[in-house]
Amino acid sequence: MAELQERNVKRRAERMCRPSQGVMVGYDPSSTALSPEDAAVAGSLAGFVTRAIISPLDVLKIRFQLQVERLSSSRPEGKYSSMMQAWRCILGEEGMSAFWKGHVAAQMLSVCYGAVQFASFQALTELVHKSTSYNSQAAGIHFLCGGMAACSATVACQPLDTLRTRFAAQGEPKVYRSLRHAVSTMYVQEGARTFYRGLTPTLVAVFPYAGLQFFSYNILKKLLERDGRMSKGGLQSLVSGSMAGVISKTLTYPFDLFKKRLQVGGFEKARAHFGQVRTYHGFLDCVVCIAREEGLAAFFKGLSPSLIKAAMSTGLTFFWYEFFTSTISNLRRRS
Repeated sequence: MAELQERNVKRRAERMCRPSQGVMVGYDPSSTALSPEDAAVAGSLAGFVTRAIISPLDVLKIRFQLQVERLSSSRPEGKYSSMMQAWRCILGEEGMSAFWKGHVAAQMLSVCYGAVQFASFQALTELVHKSTSYNSQAAGIHFLCGGMAACSATVACQPLDTLRTRFAAQGEPKVYRSLRHAVSTMYVQEGARTFYRGLTPTLVAVFPYAGLQFFSYNILKKLLERDGRMSKGGLQSLVSGSMAGVISKTLTYPFDLFKKRLQVGGFEKARAHFGQVRTYHGFLDCVVCIAREEGLAAFFKGLSPSLIKAAMSTGLTFFWYEFFTSTISNLRRRS
């Protein structure tokens, strides 16, 4: 124990003597130390800014995920057949504001999720560095810590995700007039457990999804830095994050679709004018029913807007996170 404390003291002294090299995602002993509290602030701000930008893509993705009819551009069966057609349809029927339906709940989700995820990730990577011989900036460590941090954030924020999905899914006339009305109505009519609908597929998917995000981001950014053809800083973060988002989303996408289908259970009346509706009795029933009635290709409904959203969302999240952590770090040094 005494040896571990002595080693940590030496590490802190070494960091004080080194020039600042900027703030990395996760605990980085070679730069100014960032506390989990600072990471929470930066993560929540990054989530807030990113959500405001990518909300329309999220609405499009959810509408496709919830559509039971098979997707076909030549013989459309459902209400939406392509991204442009869906955009025009929503715009014509519901107005521009429809692309920000559920935005209050979505912003609360993004702020909460970003704060918990990045604070947990910072704390976990710091714990690895101080308690083990592993490098806290290794890609494998980022995969494990990223997955665990995302699971923590998911459990904390799942009710907000369910609310966001309900708002984005409803058409006109609206079932829920406000966030407060939605919470009270869902609680009275469906019980407290309804706020955690879809939690099982979410947790099954979120560990590898977030783990792959942090893992891919770590590797891609190091490759770009080594390549040297791209200027350091924000552009590297944006490109690395975008590519990491596409990789992780593609590999784990079906679980996101299952989650959305389960989250609107009990909400069938509000979905009736969008087309066919289904009620699923749990995770496995949802998977089997979709495969039997809609085909295996249905597991990837809404993938196109989802990949665009994932590229923008992940890239912007890492970009803004590093921007805010650098700002916080600079303010700490000046004070």
